[in-house]
Amino acid sequence: MRDIDLKTLRLFVAVCDHNNIGRAASEAHIEPSAISKRIAQMESDLGVTLLTRTRRGVHPTAAGLAVLENARSVLFTMERIASDAASFGGGLKGRVSLCASASAIAESLLDDISDFMSIPAYADIRVDVEERLSVDLVRRIREGAASVGVCWDNVALDGLQAVSYREDSLALAVHPAHPLAGRRSLSFHQSLDYEHVGMPPATAVHTLLQRAAANVGRTVSYRAVVSSFDAALRVVAANLGISVIPAEVGEIYQSSRKIKTIPLTDSWARRRFIICYRDFEALPPAAQRMVEHLVARARAPS
Repeated sequence: MRDIDLKTLRLFVAVCDHNNIGRAASEAHIEPSAISKRIAQMESDLGVTLLTRTRRGVHPTAAGLAVLENARSVLFTMERIASDAASFGGGLKGRVSLCASASAIAESLLDDISDFMSIPAYADIRVDVEERLSVDLVRRIREGAASVGVCWDNVALDGLQAVSYREDSLALAVHPAHPLAGRRSLSFHQSLDYEHVGMPPATAVHTLLQRAAANVGRTVSYRAVVSSFDAALRVVAANLGISVIPAEVGEIYQSSRKIKTIPLTDSWARRRFIICYRDFEALPPAAQRMVEHLVARARAPS
């Protein structure tokens, strides 16, 4: 099979986006017949029909949809390659691929990244943020699928480098009418008589709470399991359960008087986050500058 060139892929994606060869040709400033010829050649090379032609335009076949998905991925990857390579030329440019845990994203990370991107010298740096479980995050960095990770420091780094980032503390979120709402602080085991709203079993928080309950010979009773802290707090605000959440996240809801957050006194409730990567010196310049900025912002006086 002949190699499929990027221009043909771009034209194929444009045709599928417009469902019309003429409009795609006008956008690309070429003749419609030239697009038709390229797509016909691609169909011949692949041995499948990619487009169905109707009186209302063209539509991708099942095979065409599969090719379309991969074409978008290839084009996006090529843009990333060009962006990363540009970071080594004159001027600081590039793209930073960052994976982060749900807790890091829910707290200060996005504000810190926004502050970094607002600096004029970094105007040409693009940052991709992807939420991942800590274990998956470490694996993706080790495999080179991401450059930088931000997660809780209890994860096994397996040879990755890391630097301290921020700290947080866990608290119990309750409805203002809940029996525990009058407490100023409490230990986690004192919450186990009530139904909780939890995070999925694969998350670090879930594992932590299960272990803490087992240490006192108890289990956690879950009224609901949700996929985010925001969802957990919505359930708490409806007085359907209580939830262990980062105190910083709870403060947003507490200000609206829909919930109350109670600090947990357990030693494990104080957490430290890290920024990890394979080798700082091998990071693209854009990623190095971002890591340095995140660390400096975290250490600056509040």
